[in-house]
Amino acid sequence: MLQTAQRPRNVIMVGFEQAQLLDIAGPMQVLSGVNDMGLPGYRLTLAAAEPGVITTTSGVRLGVDKSFDQIGEDELKSLDTLIVSGGHGTIEAVRDRRLMDFLRRAAPHVRRLVSVCSGVALLAQAGLIRNRRVATHWNDCDIIGRSYPDLKIDRDAIFVRDGNVWTSAGITAGMDLTLALIEDDWGHDVAVQVARRHVLFMIRPGGQSQFSVQLEAQAGQDGRLGKLLTWIADNPGEALTVSALAERACMTERTFARVFRAETGVTPAEFVERARTEAARRDLEHTAHAIDRIAFDRGFGSMERMRRTFIRRLGVGPKAYRDRFRRLPVSASKEVSHEYRHRGV
Repeated sequence: MLQTAQRPRNVIMVGFEQAQLLDIAGPMQVLSGVNDMGLPGYRLTLAAAEPGVITTTSGVRLGVDKSFDQIGEDELKSLDTLIVSGGHGTIEAVRDRRLMDFLRRAAPHVRRLVSVCSGVALLAQAGLIRNRRVATHWNDCDIIGRSYPDLKIDRDAIFVRDGNVWTSAGITAGMDLTLALIEDDWGHDVAVQVARRHVLFMIRPGGQSQFSVQLEAQAGQDGRLGKLLTWIADNPGEALTVSALAERACMTERTFARVFRAETGVTPAEFVERARTEAARRDLEHTAHAIDRIAFDRGFGSMERMRRTFIRRLGVGPKAYRDRFRRLPVSASKEVSHEYRHRGV
């Protein structure tokens, strides 16, 4: 529902040395799109430990509006949203006492606490998101999970909302999350207009796997299993047993399992399940196919197995997922259920 706030919502973006440029500029640019529409959208402030400038990972320098010390209690009381950027500098930023103190000082006042990419580590280090479900860049899930074991990391999510805490995957996912913030504040129509103006898709929460499986396959092209990873991602409905994959890779099963984990960091079964889940999600969003057909087409073997996988990986069943994230009109999604012969899983 469109909100009728007459004053801009105050938003502070937290930056630091070697922050990712798009983690900062992306969300701020998308938020400013509401202002460009003539609405009382957002008052944007870039804050950092020191006044002056910060240098981002790209080498581009950004002017800091205020240092943390320059932001008083009255300003914090009027703060609507606090966004924390990520980037290579996160490793040093978690040790910055001024940044940690500011986050702890600001958090009780904000309506929304937001992080982009590895910025979630800063919120965790400050003790602000214990036991929360969160998202971060797929490549950072393991190290952040080890560092903050109380976090419930959704490895597949583009972005996650857990109460008033919003977290996103890497870089451009911060812009996807920002569109969701705008939709939350101003309604779907405004968010769509901003998305169109910035040539962005309205992306649903929960979909990093659509990138990570393909990206891992592409990243592995130089390895022994590069072509096989791409083939798995493109053919999730095939019989993808370890023995079948090992034969395709011209390896023994033992060697194949060892090389696969060394090159991907996961077992063949984990990679296959992720590829199948990703493909099924795309079908649920973009096609009118019956759920049992999708389950067989994408290699799950049964609708019940796909349902259990969805609940375990995504926290929601296939039907509920389609109802929430369908991109087809309801009238176009009706199809008679079909039974399919087991293809082998």
